[in-house]
Amino acid sequence: MAELLKKSETKNLGNAKTQTLPQNETKQLEMSETRAKKIKHAYQVKDPENALLLKLKDGDVLIEMFPDVAPNHVARIKELVREGFYNGLKFHRVIEGFMAQTGCPLGNGTGGSGKKLRAEFNTRQHKRGTVSMARAVSPDSADSQFFICYAECPWLDGQYTVWGRVVSGMEHVDALKKGGGANGQVLNPDSIISMTVISDISE
Repeated sequence: MAELLKKSETKNLGNAKTQTLPQNETKQLEMSETRAKKIKHAYQVKDPENALLLKLKDGDVLIEMFPDVAPNHVARIKELVREGFYNGLKFHRVIEGFMAQTGCPLGNGTGGSGKKLRAEFNTRQHKRGTVSMARAVSPDSADSQFFICYAECPWLDGQYTVWGRVVSGMEHVDALKKGGGANGQVLNPDSIISMTVISDISE
């Protein structure tokens, strides 16, 4: 089960080596320079190829990705997004003041896409709006599940792979239905309507 650790549960884990994906395993969308500039301007992102539009019930969330510090995670997330993997998946674990977790196809935190990722722990901090990868005990067990932080979570720094940040629409993440109990499991949870790479959006 992919569950990020709360402060009291944090364990010191050694850093794992990063393995770069072969170029033929990453996907790039070719587009005209004019179209790219229009998209960048419309969504106010630095790089449309490395930004995501996350649609939730209350509105749109814009996420900028960090290929400079987590290239393999960013490449895999984009691959799954382009396959439509995340569309309809639930925010199965949401804890007020901590984080909202999604990306499990089974809706209970035990599932994934079937492809594990080597950890790419980096110096990006876990703070409000940070998007980071959930995992099990092994540093190299991240798959498809990720979480968005509601507040600063410094005990997670260096323990989970940060691969992006919310740059707009965080209020819609705040509005997600919260879970009960210590584990934060949500009954009748809210779902992702859709996720799209910004550069793939048609004019």
